[in-house]
Amino acid sequence: MENKQDNPKVLKKRYIPTAAFYSQIIDSLQDYSIFTLDKDFIINSWSSGSTKIFGYETEEVIGESFDLIFTENDLENGVPRREIETTLIEGRATDNRWHIAKDKSLFYAYGLVFPLIGFDGEMLGYVKILRDLTERKQSEDAIKNYVKELEELNTHKESVLAILSHDLRSPLSAIIGTAKYLKDNFHKMKPDNVQEMLDLLYKSSVDELEMLDYLVEWARIKYASDLFSPTKINLNEFIEKIIKSLYESASVNAINLHHEIEENASVFADGKMLISIIQNIVSNAIKHTEKGGTITVTAKSMDDKIIVQVKDTGIGMSKEIVDRLFTPQMKTLSEARKKNKGAGIGLLLVKGFLEKNGGEIWVESIEGEGSSFYFTLPIDKPQYKIGSSDEIMFDESA
Repeated sequence: MENKQDNPKVLKKRYIPTAAFYSQIIDSLQDYSIFTLDKDFIINSWSSGSTKIFGYETEEVIGESFDLIFTENDLENGVPRREIETTLIEGRATDNRWHIAKDKSLFYAYGLVFPLIGFDGEMLGYVKILRDLTERKQSEDAIKNYVKELEELNTHKESVLAILSHDLRSPLSAIIGTAKYLKDNFHKMKPDNVQEMLDLLYKSSVDELEMLDYLVEWARIKYASDLFSPTKINLNEFIEKIIKSLYESASVNAINLHHEIEENASVFADGKMLISIIQNIVSNAIKHTEKGGTITVTAKSMDDKIIVQVKDTGIGMSKEIVDRLFTPQMKTLSEARKKNKGAGIGLLLVKGFLEKNGGEIWVESIEGEGSSFYFTLPIDKPQYKIGSSDEIMFDESA
């Protein structure tokens, strides 16, 4: 009898993969989230990789909307529906964006959506594939932030050197010259003239010390990162202390200085830096607000941050001044010193401190009506910082 194994004409029975087999393959891809949606954008399958990345168990998401994985900002901007529309038009949609997990933490992912078509060509729904790129995103952001810091350091270097050589050296030379004149001529000068020159010496010396303190602080935020120690801070208490310390300066000019901060308002920031931020902004407001004016400090929560507003009824600023307010040049600094309005270094400090604490600052102003300085700080310790590099797209092969 012929052995079937010896007969080359006898074909071996081929294994046909089953749906369960494909499901096992999908579940083995732990670095990817793979799930499907029906035509109404409701989740109807969920891989184990999806559970690992998002934190939701299968029974928690089946029947839930596609919106579940998107941030509030993306939902407001219609991102989920836009992905589906692109898929229907182009056959697929890809993106890089931040998504939100079950524990409300954010992670950065490369995403792909494509239509799910049945054997008979019927549209069944959609397939969504995500790959977590958070570590890569963080490395990318760290590099970009470092490059940005180097660029800013280089941009400000000339201004700082100019301040040292001109705005510090020149007035110091004048102080020395005045002191020498007093030393040589004190015995033959009238008392009133002596007093006038002593007053000038005192004021000039105080101005120089203030400028030097600003430069030291500016250097500290650039190089002494080990001193950075953010904690949970009661914003109301800090604002009250600072307003109390500046109250006399405001009341001399009959300026109504007050705050409307809720008692439970809090931020996550470095305490010393926060004091410097508020003192600088409020002090500037006092300098530029005329007698009888008002300065109000308010705050409101928005998502995971607090927006603080320092509003004054002062002289205001032109758009040209506002546009270069946080990148002062030599001419601007010198003119400010002559007008006794400060050198502008304080605002460089404020911007640097806020960026160090994960915040930002901007200004709205109308000449003759006043200015409003706004700055943000996180309410809690940030999990990840979403920077300007969010729009950078990674290769799909990542």
